[in-house]
Amino acid sequence: MQITVKIKLELTKEQIHFLQATAKEYIRLVNQIVADFVEAGTSLKYTSKTVNAELPSAVKNQAIQDAKSVFKKYKKNCRANARLKPEDQKEVKVPILKKPLAIWNNQNYSLNGNVLSFPVLIADKSKRIEVKGILTDYQRERLTDKLGSLRITQKSGKYIAQIAVKLPEQQSQNGKVMGVDLGLKIPAVAVLEGGKTKFVGNGRQNKFIKRKHRSARRKLGKLKKLKAIEKRHDKEQRWMKDQDHKISREIVNFAKENNVVVIRLERLTNIRNTAKTSRKNEKNLHTWSFYRLAQYIEYKAILAGIKVEYVNPKHTSQKCPKCGELNKANDRKYKCGCGYKAHRDRLGAINIISATVVDGKSLSA
Repeated sequence: MQITVKIKLELTKEQIHFLQATAKEYIRLVNQIVADFVEAGTSLKYTSKTVNAELPSAVKNQAIQDAKSVFKKYKKNCRANARLKPEDQKEVKVPILKKPLAIWNNQNYSLNGNVLSFPVLIADKSKRIEVKGILTDYQRERLTDKLGSLRITQKSGKYIAQIAVKLPEQQSQNGKVMGVDLGLKIPAVAVLEGGKTKFVGNGRQNKFIKRKHRSARRKLGKLKKLKAIEKRHDKEQRWMKDQDHKISREIVNFAKENNVVVIRLERLTNIRNTAKTSRKNEKNLHTWSFYRLAQYIEYKAILAGIKVEYVNPKHTSQKCPKCGELNKANDRKYKCGCGYKAHRDRLGAINIISATVVDGKSLSA
């Protein structure tokens, strides 16, 4: 599995100038190459020598690879659109990069302590600059694993280095399987083989906080305060991410305490179409990131040496684990004709333990 370690950078004015120029030229080159591919209808054989850009050769090559990825996604969307009925088909827009960024592969940058070294173009020559970063102990620990590409982006006037890190996957052979059901009223329910259960998170609090931010943004919208709306949105997103981190940490700690070697989650494709919801919950359902929480659980589990598998979610909230009959729950209460009773979300986690394992890498939120 691969995670991303983010590092805040401390730049001099000169370094900011070089990075701004590099990022601007990088996205210009990617967009230009994608446009060329679209016009030709295929990927062209471009190299660092054949493209014209004020970038080091290594960065040009990375831009070409990124352009190929963007074009591949565009072609995939075109094919998917072509399979639709004529009346359902829509114009497939060519993706265009807008946010300043630049990427270096792992052979063209180095990290020594808290200093990043990477090439930029200075006076028409490729030269390396050294930039200081602010690292926590957690980041230092993660950066001892195999490093991937370096991406530098700008947000709110600050520069952030994002380093891809490939984590070693080492799992124990003997231990328990744990099922985890994700939802709104109860963000996560974990059940071990044998029945031991843990309910994690506070759905009522989550909905209250989201309604509070939504109400504040509505008032700011009437006053035309766009920047304040954006700040309020960012504040809500930070809170949501913090909640997901806390929930995932509790889930993985519970697994570690009980000798769990495999955590199973539902494959989240189409969860917004299949999840049971009411009109008052609809806005929360469509703004809550089930995918992000699943990702947080996955990477924390792998760091702890626990394997993560994804299962087919069909009937996990309806099937009786005792007799196999399908029944619909009454709110949170599930009852079967055979006499079996359970909390609806706990039932889902129990059934996830024995559900069919599928390829869980194709998630969508």
